[in-house]
Amino acid sequence: MTLLTLLSTLVWWVLYGSILALFGALIAWPVLRWIERANVVFNRVYLACLLWTLAGMAMVAGVALYEGHVRPPFAPLLASGGLRIALVVDMLLGAALLWRLIPRSDARRIRPTSACLAVAAVMAVSFGVATSLA
Repeated sequence: MTLLTLLSTLVWWVLYGSILALFGALIAWPVLRWIERANVVFNRVYLACLLWTLAGMAMVAGVALYEGHVRPPFAPLLASGGLRIALVVDMLLGAALLWRLIPRSDARRIRPTSACLAVAAVMAVSFGVATSLA
């Protein structure tokens, strides 16, 4: 792999990650506003979702490479145990990132249960989209 190929891969990884993080933040932000009953800072929600998305994409790509499911159809990948473990780790990482990085308008952190609910909402929509595309 040449340096240009590696650089291009990293640029596309960050670009697609930022697009997916925006969709995740647009789901998580109203959920957090609703459950916290206070304003939460959108740019921090986006930052947490960006870090979460980049880590999640790396984990899913690693599992797909390890199991050899890098070309469509992706139904065998969705049924694999490795992906299920990666998704559990991904959800725990997402909840931890949301909880640690997002302040409310009164400068206190959101509750861990709120972060878990936001992660569950994002994962429910994401998994629905992934299974409909596979």
